[in-house]
Amino acid sequence: MTLTTDTSATTAGPAPDPASDRTVSIAVACVATVMLMLDISVVNTALNDIADGLEVGLSGLQWVIDAYTLPLAAVVLSAGAIADRFGRKRVFVGGMGLFTVASGACAVAPGIGALVGARAVQGVGAAVLFATALALISEVTPTAAERAKALGVYGACIGAAFAVGPFVGGVLTDGVGWRAIFWINVPIGLVTLALARRIRESRDPRARRLDVPGQTALVIGLFLLVFALLRGNELGWGSAPVAGCLAGAAAAGIALVVIERRSAAPMVPPAYFRRPGFAAPQVLVFGISASFFAGFLYLTLFLQNVVGLSPLQTGLAYLPGTALMFVVSGLTAGLMTRIAPGTLAVVGLLLIAVGLSTFALTIHADSGWTSILPGFLVASVGTGLFNPAGSALALAALPPEQSGLAAGANDTFRQTGLALGVAWLGTFVPASGPFGTDPGAFVDGLHHAVLAAAVLAVVAALVGGVLQRQALRAT
Repeated sequence: MTLTTDTSATTAGPAPDPASDRTVSIAVACVATVMLMLDISVVNTALNDIADGLEVGLSGLQWVIDAYTLPLAAVVLSAGAIADRFGRKRVFVGGMGLFTVASGACAVAPGIGALVGARAVQGVGAAVLFATALALISEVTPTAAERAKALGVYGACIGAAFAVGPFVGGVLTDGVGWRAIFWINVPIGLVTLALARRIRESRDPRARRLDVPGQTALVIGLFLLVFALLRGNELGWGSAPVAGCLAGAAAAGIALVVIERRSAAPMVPPAYFRRPGFAAPQVLVFGISASFFAGFLYLTLFLQNVVGLSPLQTGLAYLPGTALMFVVSGLTAGLMTRIAPGTLAVVGLLLIAVGLSTFALTIHADSGWTSILPGFLVASVGTGLFNPAGSALALAALPPEQSGLAAGANDTFRQTGLALGVAWLGTFVPASGPFGTDPGAFVDGLHHAVLAAAVLAVVAALVGGVLQRQALRAT
């Protein structure tokens, strides 16, 4: 079926050059996403040096990750609504400016509190960029064929960022210091802002209003749940702070459901989740984020604190898998013209489950770095299949004029999965992580974590596959 774009939503101006508009918009979306993906992967590589430089343990490192992903997950839907209403280009530029400034603040942070705070601001900027990047692509790719090619490029860029990210992070951390991993975002951000001036503005003339009560309940619920998961091992699961946070998270979740069902302008209309074609990509992207992507933190700690690799050596250890991910992502664009994106995404997630399970068989306290390769290579193939296919499913879930909402909903589930996954998988390892504990105890916990992540990936793949089959039958 041919997809059409709501041309009435595009701001009037000089006669458009469709080819030029398409190239610039896709380039800007890809550069922005590469910057965001680099930020995630280079931070993972530098975690051990951040721990040494700021004198923090596992809990502090978990917050360095989750302080970024929590606001990203909580705000991305509202960012999509704002972009649809006030203009995707305008909001994109604002988000890029905020992310760039916050990156500089991370680079000069004097302590863990300042770094976590700056990471939270970074997360807000990233939410805006994630919400608008796919929308920019959707606006200039009205046909299924054009969109498939663009998403192939987009997926390949994500794969390339993961491929070079650990290596770049290792080079910067070993050669300059961990602060350089944040400084690198500043020139990339400035280049992207310059390119973004050539994008044509677009908006949805029927954009929904902001849902402030729902947004508030989502922020409170996610924060309390992640806080409880991160502190449960340390404080005890029956302690008053942890039990209180879990109860508060449950209350906020119930409030969110009630608010969204009664709201005249919900963040996501609850009826959409009864559509299999909308629910499937959300389940699938949550599955990959809460399993494989969340596990990167603990795999990196294993390589650096148990195996004893430097940041640069860690980046090189990841390079075979991430390079394979890049190649497979590029090939998936061609596969999507012959195989349904839903099938590719499900197969990719099942391969990730196989890779995660393999880690439990090959990683031991006395293992070398090559012990990660069998599982990581399999999971990298799965991720290369998943990334472009998952993006295609997300954009196809709603009409093109609602691309901001479609991208925002998908990124909410992506980042929620990452935030909860980092916290949840951390419950399987000792509270001190690999710092000051028996390496064998950490590795035993890591085995439990990767197996739990594999089970989650399988469940998400099965549920997402069933929903996708239902969606195909309904068309």
